[in-house]
Amino acid sequence: MFNQAVRGDHPSMVEKRSEKVPPQAYFIGSAVFHYLGPAFAVLLFARVAPLGVAWLRIISAAIVFALWRRPWRTLRSADRRTVRLVVALAIVLATMNSCFYEAIARLPLGTVSAIEFLPVIVLAAMGVRSLRNGAALALAVAGVYSLVAVQLTGEPLGVALAFGNAALFAIYIVLAHRIAQTAELPGIDGLAGAMLLATPVTTAIGGWAVVPHLLDPVAIGAGIGVGITSSVIPYVCDQLAMSRLPRATYSLMVSLLPATATVIGIVVLTQIPSARQIVGVALVVAAVAIHRDRAAAATAAPATHPPGRTVPDMAGIRPPRSGKPKAGGNPRRGESQWLAPMKPRATGRQRT
Repeated sequence: MFNQAVRGDHPSMVEKRSEKVPPQAYFIGSAVFHYLGPAFAVLLFARVAPLGVAWLRIISAAIVFALWRRPWRTLRSADRRTVRLVVALAIVLATMNSCFYEAIARLPLGTVSAIEFLPVIVLAAMGVRSLRNGAALALAVAGVYSLVAVQLTGEPLGVALAFGNAALFAIYIVLAHRIAQTAELPGIDGLAGAMLLATPVTTAIGGWAVVPHLLDPVAIGAGIGVGITSSVIPYVCDQLAMSRLPRATYSLMVSLLPATATVIGIVVLTQIPSARQIVGVALVVAAVAIHRDRAAAATAAPATHPPGRTVPDMAGIRPPRSGKPKAGGNPRRGESQWLAPMKPRATGRQRT
């Protein structure tokens, strides 16, 4: 649907069928698989080192996206600036996933998930300076402090890796937005190209960790399952949900992700949180729910349109960085699609 709007193509059969499903259903699918995949990865750590699991995740997702989207076709015609952005996103994806898996090997999944949202709220507070965002930032800081205060003495490396993953997630959002502004490589194609280019980077980082297990069919099969459940399914669900949900609605729904991670940690990993950790997650959930980004602020402002013209739903569109309204016309609109903070089309944490 998004590709059709940007490139003028006829919608594929998948996109046609997707319109029959409520967008909230796609978000639920994304929320569940976004942390269900990493939970399975934690179970796989008993067999393969975290960096090896990160390698299996990137490689398997890259193969699926390559067979499905064939991103090299659009990369060949893209300009140098677009290619540089995709390469930068590939490096961030590989590094971010490595930090994320090393972090969840040491800390509860819910704690790492909550820390991940802190830079997102900081970016929103910088973009729209308001009392609302100030309160959101205060809640997020209090929540993250409640989550990491105990861990600082027991697992300082895990906390450092979690904050490193969070910083890379914020960079991911910025890069993904810039790629989304380029009509030459829109939608899932940009993500597919970055995932494909991330394979040599993640091989350099953690390829050595999977070498002893290359002849282990159980480890390889489980790693492929982690890649599909962590990167392919949630990224596609995010894309289908974000193309039809208003930005404010999507932001409110995204606030549930740290709680989702905590529940999955309890069910799959039996990581029972303490009362302090529950309070910390609740504070982060509240912070993500009330924060307001630049796109939401722009869509809240009243706008006038010439009579007789159909106005598209711009709730998920980020306004342009610069440019003044033309005389007698509408302001220029940016063409990028906002990526949700947990995984951008994937920010989620594109693990991510």
